[in-house]
Amino acid sequence: MASVQLPWKLRLIYAACKWIVNLSHRPDDTINRRLQSLTDPKTSPSETPRNGVVSSDTVINSSQDLWFRCFTPTTTTTHGGDDGRSLPIIVYIHGGGFAFYSASSTAYDSWCRRISGELNAVVVSINYRLAPEHRCPTQYEDCFDTLKFLDENLDKLPVNVNPKLCFIAGDSAGGNLVHHVAVKASEYEFSSLKLIGLISIQPFFGGEERTESEIRNSGGLLLSVEDTDWYWKMFLPDGSDRDHPAVNVFGPKSSVDISRVKYPSTLILIGGLDLLYDWQRKYYDGLKKAGKEVDLVEDPNAFHGSHMFEELPGSALFIKGIQDFMGKQMNKENY
Repeated sequence: MASVQLPWKLRLIYAACKWIVNLSHRPDDTINRRLQSLTDPKTSPSETPRNGVVSSDTVINSSQDLWFRCFTPTTTTTHGGDDGRSLPIIVYIHGGGFAFYSASSTAYDSWCRRISGELNAVVVSINYRLAPEHRCPTQYEDCFDTLKFLDENLDKLPVNVNPKLCFIAGDSAGGNLVHHVAVKASEYEFSSLKLIGLISIQPFFGGEERTESEIRNSGGLLLSVEDTDWYWKMFLPDGSDRDHPAVNVFGPKSSVDISRVKYPSTLILIGGLDLLYDWQRKYYDGLKKAGKEVDLVEDPNAFHGSHMFEELPGSALFIKGIQDFMGKQMNKENY
Protein backbone atom coordinates (compact mmCIF):
# COMPACT_ATOMS: atom_id res chain seq x y z
CA MET A 1 0.00 0.00 0.00
CA ALA A 2 1.24 3.51 -0.79
CA SER A 3 2.25 5.42 2.33
CA VAL A 4 -0.13 7.98 3.78
CA GLN A 5 1.31 10.99 5.54
CA LEU A 6 -0.85 11.50 8.63
CA PRO A 7 -0.31 13.51 11.80
CA TRP A 8 0.93 11.18 14.54
CA LYS A 9 -2.17 11.83 16.67
CA LEU A 10 -4.42 10.55 13.89
CA ARG A 11 -2.25 7.50 13.41
CA LEU A 12 -2.53 6.70 17.12
CA ILE A 13 -6.33 7.16 17.03
CA TYR A 14 -6.64 4.89 14.00
CA ALA A 15 -4.42 2.21 15.53
CA ALA A 16 -6.23 2.24 18.89
CA CYS A 17 -9.69 2.17 17.32
CA LYS A 18 -8.82 -0.68 14.98
CA TRP A 19 -7.33 -2.71 17.84
CA ILE A 20 -10.42 -2.28 20.04
CA VAL A 21 -12.87 -2.93 17.19
CA ASN A 22 -11.03 -6.16 16.32
CA LEU A 23 -11.18 -7.21 19.98
CA SER A 24 -14.91 -6.56 20.03
CA HIS A 25 -15.49 -9.25 17.35
CA ARG A 26 -16.52 -12.35 19.29
CA PRO A 27 -15.78 -15.89 18.00
CA ASP A 28 -19.53 -16.53 17.63
CA ASP A 29 -19.74 -13.62 15.16
CA THR A 30 -21.44 -11.23 17.56
CA ILE A 31 -20.10 -7.89 18.78
CA ASN A 32 -19.09 -6.93 22.29
CA ARG A 33 -20.99 -3.64 22.23
CA ARG A 34 -19.65 -2.47 25.58
CA LEU A 35 -16.05 -2.84 24.41
CA GLN A 36 -16.78 -1.38 20.99
CA SER A 37 -18.40 1.68 22.58
CA LEU A 38 -14.94 2.78 23.75
CA THR A 39 -14.23 3.75 20.14
CA ASP A 40 -17.57 5.47 19.64
CA PRO A 41 -18.16 8.46 21.96
CA LYS A 42 -21.58 10.10 21.70
CA THR A 43 -22.67 13.72 21.37
CA SER A 44 -26.04 15.13 22.41
CA PRO A 45 -28.11 17.43 20.18
CA SER A 46 -27.75 21.12 20.84
CA GLU A 47 -30.25 23.96 20.56
CA THR A 48 -27.31 26.29 21.12
CA PRO A 49 -25.45 26.84 17.84
CA ARG A 50 -22.19 24.94 17.46
CA ASN A 51 -20.18 26.20 14.51
CA GLY A 52 -23.32 28.00 13.32
CA VAL A 53 -25.54 24.90 13.37
CA VAL A 54 -28.26 23.75 15.80
CA SER A 55 -29.49 20.17 16.13
CA SER A 56 -32.42 18.21 17.52
CA ASP A 57 -33.59 14.57 17.63
CA THR A 58 -36.91 13.17 16.40
CA VAL A 59 -38.16 9.65 17.14
CA ILE A 60 -39.87 7.77 14.30
CA ASN A 61 -40.36 4.36 15.94
CA SER A 62 -39.11 3.86 19.49
CA SER A 63 -39.57 0.07 19.38
CA GLN A 64 -37.10 -0.09 16.48
CA ASP A 65 -34.80 2.63 17.85
CA LEU A 66 -35.45 4.46 14.58
CA TRP A 67 -34.87 8.20 14.86
CA PHE A 68 -33.00 11.01 13.20
CA ARG A 69 -30.89 14.00 14.17
CA CYS A 70 -31.67 17.18 12.28
CA PHE A 71 -28.95 19.79 11.71
CA THR A 72 -29.98 23.32 10.71
CA PRO A 73 -27.64 26.20 9.86
CA THR A 74 -28.47 29.35 11.80
CA THR A 75 -27.09 31.69 9.15
CA THR A 76 -28.50 30.85 5.75
CA THR A 77 -28.18 31.97 2.16
CA THR A 78 -31.37 31.63 0.14
CA HIS A 79 -31.48 29.12 -2.70
CA GLY A 80 -34.47 30.82 -4.25
CA GLY A 81 -38.00 29.53 -4.79
CA ASP A 82 -41.29 31.29 -4.33
CA ASP A 83 -42.87 29.37 -1.46
CA GLY A 84 -40.77 30.72 1.40
CA ARG A 85 -38.80 27.50 1.67
CA SER A 86 -35.19 27.92 0.69
CA LEU A 87 -32.89 25.24 2.13
CA PRO A 88 -32.20 21.89 0.48
CA ILE A 89 -32.41 18.78 2.62
CA ILE A 90 -29.71 16.12 2.77
CA VAL A 91 -30.93 12.82 4.19
CA TYR A 92 -27.67 11.37 5.49
CA ILE A 93 -26.90 7.68 6.13
CA HIS A 94 -23.83 7.00 8.24
CA GLY A 95 -21.20 4.37 7.55
CA GLY A 96 -19.66 1.75 9.81
CA GLY A 97 -19.95 -1.53 7.94
CA PHE A 98 -23.68 -1.75 8.77
CA ALA A 99 -22.52 -2.77 12.27
CA PHE A 100 -21.11 0.33 13.98
CA TYR A 101 -21.87 3.98 14.79
CA SER A 102 -25.09 5.94 15.07
CA ALA A 103 -26.53 9.37 14.38
CA SER A 104 -25.30 10.42 17.84
CA SER A 105 -21.72 9.24 17.30
CA THR A 106 -19.41 12.19 17.84
CA ALA A 107 -17.67 11.54 14.52
CA TYR A 108 -20.93 11.70 12.57
CA ASP A 109 -22.39 14.53 14.65
CA SER A 110 -19.32 16.59 13.75
CA TRP A 111 -19.38 15.58 10.08
CA CYS A 112 -23.09 16.27 9.59
CA ARG A 113 -22.80 19.57 11.47
CA ARG A 114 -19.94 20.54 9.20
CA ILE A 115 -21.70 19.75 5.93
CA SER A 116 -24.88 21.46 7.14
CA GLY A 117 -22.94 24.66 7.72
CA GLU A 118 -20.65 24.53 4.70
CA LEU A 119 -23.31 23.38 2.23
CA ASN A 120 -26.04 25.59 3.73
CA ALA A 121 -28.45 22.68 3.99
CA VAL A 122 -30.67 20.95 6.51
CA VAL A 123 -29.11 17.55 7.24
CA VAL A 124 -31.25 14.68 8.54
CA SER A 125 -28.94 11.97 9.91
CA ILE A 126 -30.69 8.58 10.24
CA ASN A 127 -30.19 6.29 13.21
CA TYR A 128 -30.88 2.83 11.76
CA ARG A 129 -30.63 -0.63 13.35
CA LEU A 130 -27.28 -2.39 13.14
CA ALA A 131 -25.96 -5.80 12.13
CA PRO A 132 -25.46 -8.53 13.22
CA GLU A 133 -28.40 -8.08 15.60
CA HIS A 134 -30.44 -6.93 12.60
CA ARG A 135 -29.43 -8.25 9.20
CA CYS A 136 -30.15 -7.17 5.64
CA PRO A 137 -32.65 -5.84 4.57
CA THR A 138 -33.42 -4.16 7.94
CA GLN A 139 -31.13 -1.20 7.28
CA TYR A 140 -32.68 -0.54 3.85
CA GLU A 141 -36.15 -0.67 5.39
CA ASP A 142 -35.26 1.71 8.23
CA CYS A 143 -33.81 4.29 5.87
CA PHE A 144 -36.71 4.05 3.44
CA ASP A 145 -39.18 4.33 6.33
CA THR A 146 -37.40 7.53 7.34
CA LEU A 147 -37.95 8.99 3.87
CA LYS A 148 -41.65 8.13 4.07
CA PHE A 149 -41.88 9.65 7.55
CA LEU A 150 -40.31 12.91 6.36
CA ASP A 151 -42.62 12.99 3.36
CA GLU A 152 -45.66 12.70 5.62
CA ASN A 153 -44.41 14.89 8.49
CA LEU A 154 -42.86 18.04 7.08
CA ASP A 155 -43.77 19.77 10.34
CA LYS A 156 -40.92 17.82 11.95
CA LEU A 157 -38.45 19.73 9.76
CA PRO A 158 -37.39 23.38 9.92
CA VAL A 159 -39.90 25.71 8.28
CA ASN A 160 -37.35 26.96 5.77
CA VAL A 161 -36.52 23.55 4.25
CA ASN A 162 -37.56 22.91 0.65
CA PRO A 163 -38.76 19.28 0.29
CA LYS A 164 -38.49 19.58 -3.50
CA LEU A 165 -34.71 19.86 -3.12
CA CYS A 166 -33.98 16.54 -1.44
CA PHE A 167 -30.70 14.67 -1.67
CA ILE A 168 -29.79 11.30 -0.15
CA ALA A 169 -26.16 11.02 0.93
CA GLY A 170 -24.01 8.50 2.76
CA ASP A 171 -20.48 7.24 3.22
CA SER A 172 -19.09 3.69 3.10
CA ALA A 173 -21.93 1.35 4.14
CA GLY A 174 -24.13 4.45 4.02
CA GLY A 175 -23.23 4.83 0.35
CA ASN A 176 -24.41 1.28 -0.26
CA LEU A 177 -27.65 2.11 1.56
CA VAL A 178 -28.10 5.24 -0.58
CA HIS A 179 -28.18 3.10 -3.72
CA HIS A 180 -30.64 0.50 -2.49
CA VAL A 181 -32.91 3.05 -0.80
CA ALA A 182 -33.02 5.04 -4.04
CA VAL A 183 -34.10 1.91 -5.93
CA LYS A 184 -36.91 1.35 -3.39
CA ALA A 185 -37.88 5.03 -3.57
CA SER A 186 -38.18 4.84 -7.36
CA GLU A 187 -41.30 2.71 -6.91
CA TYR A 188 -42.93 5.01 -4.36
CA GLU A 189 -45.02 8.13 -4.98
CA PHE A 190 -43.90 10.80 -2.52
CA SER A 191 -46.39 13.56 -1.87
CA SER A 192 -43.91 16.21 -0.67
CA LEU A 193 -40.32 15.07 -1.14
CA LYS A 194 -38.63 15.20 -4.52
CA LEU A 195 -35.34 13.28 -4.75
CA ILE A 196 -33.09 15.25 -7.07
CA GLY A 197 -29.69 13.75 -6.32
CA LEU A 198 -27.69 10.96 -4.67
CA ILE A 199 -24.30 11.54 -3.03
CA SER A 200 -22.23 8.40 -2.45
CA ILE A 201 -18.96 8.88 -0.54
CA GLN A 202 -16.57 5.92 -0.91
CA PRO A 203 -19.51 3.47 -1.07
CA PHE A 204 -19.16 -0.05 0.30
CA PHE A 205 -19.67 -2.54 -2.52
CA GLY A 206 -17.92 -5.80 -3.28
CA GLY A 207 -18.08 -9.29 -4.71
CA GLU A 208 -16.54 -12.73 -4.64
CA GLU A 209 -13.78 -11.55 -6.98
CA ARG A 210 -10.65 -10.08 -5.41
CA THR A 211 -9.86 -6.86 -7.20
CA GLU A 212 -6.49 -5.26 -7.75
CA SER A 213 -7.18 -2.43 -5.31
CA GLU A 214 -8.27 -4.89 -2.60
CA ILE A 215 -4.93 -6.62 -2.92
CA ARG A 216 -2.91 -3.42 -3.32
CA ASN A 217 -4.52 -1.42 -0.50
CA SER A 218 -5.42 -4.18 1.97
CA GLY A 219 -3.99 -3.67 5.42
CA GLY A 220 -4.90 0.00 5.27
CA LEU A 221 -5.24 2.35 8.17
CA LEU A 222 -8.75 1.39 9.21
CA LEU A 223 -10.00 -1.20 6.72
CA SER A 224 -8.61 -4.50 5.46
CA VAL A 225 -10.02 -7.23 3.21
CA GLU A 226 -10.50 -9.36 6.33
CA ASP A 227 -12.59 -6.53 7.79
CA THR A 228 -14.80 -6.15 4.72
CA ASP A 229 -15.36 -9.91 4.54
CA TRP A 230 -16.44 -9.87 8.19
CA TYR A 231 -18.83 -6.94 7.66
CA TRP A 232 -20.52 -8.70 4.74
CA LYS A 233 -20.82 -11.91 6.77
CA MET A 234 -22.49 -10.01 9.63
CA PHE A 235 -24.83 -8.11 7.30
CA LEU A 236 -26.05 -10.62 4.72
CA PRO A 237 -28.71 -13.29 5.22
CA ASP A 238 -27.27 -16.63 6.32
CA GLY A 239 -25.91 -18.66 3.43
CA SER A 240 -25.26 -15.67 1.16
CA ASP A 241 -21.99 -14.97 -0.60
CA ARG A 242 -20.46 -11.66 -1.65
CA ASP A 243 -22.18 -11.75 -5.04
CA HIS A 244 -25.48 -11.14 -3.26
CA PRO A 245 -27.29 -8.21 -4.98
CA ALA A 246 -26.85 -6.09 -1.83
CA VAL A 247 -23.08 -6.33 -2.28
CA ASN A 248 -22.45 -6.67 -6.01
CA VAL A 249 -25.18 -4.52 -7.56
CA PHE A 250 -24.03 -5.14 -11.14
CA GLY A 251 -22.85 -8.70 -10.51
CA PRO A 252 -24.02 -12.15 -11.69
CA LYS A 253 -26.89 -12.29 -9.16
CA SER A 254 -28.13 -8.74 -9.72
CA SER A 255 -31.91 -8.63 -9.39
CA VAL A 256 -32.58 -5.09 -10.64
CA ASP A 257 -32.13 -3.66 -14.13
CA ILE A 258 -30.98 -0.16 -13.22
CA SER A 259 -31.57 1.04 -16.78
CA ARG A 260 -35.30 0.65 -16.10
CA VAL A 261 -35.22 2.40 -12.73
CA LYS A 262 -36.11 6.06 -12.24
CA TYR A 263 -32.76 6.77 -10.69
CA PRO A 264 -31.69 10.29 -9.62
CA SER A 265 -28.51 12.00 -10.78
CA THR A 266 -25.61 10.66 -8.76
CA LEU A 267 -22.28 11.88 -7.44
CA ILE A 268 -19.67 9.29 -6.45
CA LEU A 269 -16.60 10.36 -4.47
CA ILE A 270 -13.68 7.93 -4.31
CA GLY A 271 -10.09 7.71 -3.07
CA GLY A 272 -7.06 6.22 -4.75
CA LEU A 273 -5.82 4.56 -1.53
CA ASP A 274 -9.18 2.96 -0.70
CA LEU A 275 -9.14 -0.83 -1.02
CA LEU A 276 -12.74 -0.51 -2.35
CA TYR A 277 -11.58 1.75 -5.19
CA ASP A 278 -12.10 -0.83 -7.96
CA TRP A 279 -15.59 -1.73 -6.75
CA GLN A 280 -16.49 1.94 -6.62
CA ARG A 281 -15.26 2.40 -10.18
CA LYS A 282 -17.33 -0.62 -11.24
CA TYR A 283 -20.35 1.03 -9.64
CA TYR A 284 -19.68 4.26 -11.53
CA ASP A 285 -19.20 2.37 -14.80
CA GLY A 286 -22.36 0.33 -14.19
CA LEU A 287 -24.49 3.45 -13.71
CA LYS A 288 -23.00 5.03 -16.84
CA LYS A 289 -23.66 1.89 -18.86
CA ALA A 290 -27.25 1.90 -17.59
CA GLY A 291 -27.66 5.39 -19.03
CA LYS A 292 -27.77 7.24 -15.71
CA GLU A 293 -26.36 10.69 -15.06
CA VAL A 294 -23.36 10.20 -12.79
CA ASP A 295 -20.45 12.45 -11.79
CA LEU A 296 -17.17 11.29 -10.29
CA VAL A 297 -14.80 13.10 -7.91
CA GLU A 298 -11.53 11.33 -7.20
CA ASP A 299 -8.82 12.15 -4.69
CA PRO A 300 -5.76 9.98 -5.41
CA ASN A 301 -4.50 10.41 -1.83
CA ALA A 302 -7.75 9.57 0.00
CA PHE A 303 -8.05 6.37 2.02
CA HIS A 304 -11.29 4.89 3.30
CA GLY A 305 -12.94 7.33 5.68
CA SER A 306 -10.38 10.12 5.31
CA HIS A 307 -13.07 12.64 4.36
CA MET A 308 -14.12 12.75 8.02
CA PHE A 309 -10.91 14.50 9.03
CA GLU A 310 -11.09 18.21 8.33
CA GLU A 311 -7.34 18.58 8.74
CA LEU A 312 -6.71 16.41 5.67
CA PRO A 313 -6.77 18.33 2.36
CA GLY A 314 -8.89 15.75 0.56
CA SER A 315 -11.80 16.43 2.92
CA ALA A 316 -12.28 19.93 1.52
CA LEU A 317 -12.03 18.53 -2.02
CA PHE A 318 -14.92 16.17 -1.35
CA ILE A 319 -17.07 18.90 0.18
CA LYS A 320 -16.39 21.18 -2.80
CA GLY A 321 -17.41 18.34 -5.12
CA ILE A 322 -20.66 17.87 -3.19
CA GLN A 323 -21.34 21.60 -3.23
CA ASP A 324 -20.86 21.80 -7.01
CA PHE A 325 -23.06 18.77 -7.61
CA MET A 326 -25.87 20.10 -5.42
CA GLY A 327 -25.70 23.46 -7.12
CA LYS A 328 -25.97 21.85 -10.53
CA GLN A 329 -28.99 19.77 -9.55
CA MET A 330 -30.76 22.71 -7.88
CA ASN A 331 -30.20 24.85 -10.96
CA LYS A 332 -32.07 22.22 -12.97
CA GLU A 333 -34.99 22.74 -10.59
CA ASN A 334 -34.80 26.52 -11.14
CA TYR A 335 -33.59 27.20 -7.60
